[in-house]
Amino acid sequence: MSTPSYRELTLNGLWKNNPALVQLLGLCPLLAVTGSVVNALGLAAATTLVLVCSNTAVSLIRNVVSDAIRLPVFVMIIASAVTCAELLMQAFAFELYQILGIFLPLITTNCTILGRADAFASKHAIGPALYDGLLMGLGFGVVLVLLGALRELLGTGALFADMELLLGPMAANWELVLVADYQPFLLAILPPGAFIFTGLLIAGKNLVDRQIKRRQDALRSKPVKGAKRVRVTGTIS
Repeated sequence: MSTPSYRELTLNGLWKNNPALVQLLGLCPLLAVTGSVVNALGLAAATTLVLVCSNTAVSLIRNVVSDAIRLPVFVMIIASAVTCAELLMQAFAFELYQILGIFLPLITTNCTILGRADAFASKHAIGPALYDGLLMGLGFGVVLVLLGALRELLGTGALFADMELLLGPMAANWELVLVADYQPFLLAILPPGAFIFTGLLIAGKNLVDRQIKRRQDALRSKPVKGAKRVRVTGTIS
């Protein structure tokens, strides 16, 4: 199997095959914990770490593990990486760990991670597998943070509240109050708001893709400047 270029892996992870907007995988944590930027950023960091570690480990053992036990081994690797991510968060961001709760161990069952391990990492070398995990994690994380920012802004009128839970005392004053005396828009931070804003993000991506396709089609159909149609008559021997 030919290995995709790093450019292709970048485009797939961030845009063309984004786990959240295209594959629609991992929607449970995506919808549940994106009520604020700090929650989304914490889960994004944990998911990216697990993707990188699991892809790398699966690539290392790809020629050793038989097909009969492939999936159980992959799940064990992912569960071990999730445990490491949980322990790190307990040690350095315990309050955020408590807020995220059950959604941290649920990373183990995230279809994105098992899917990349089985579909890509088990078939490619360590370098591309690691890079694929990193870019898929970043693509998922960008959507998480963007969704968290939209919901937090419309729900509270502020951004980056409680960032010290993840980044420590240096981020205690990072909160930006963009609208003074803002009346909270509760729908934005409740579960229905998560569905609505996720749908809007998917619709926005589809609209951009459609515009790009139209421009590409227009460029293909545009005649080349200076080209002339030559009429040939008679018999060519």
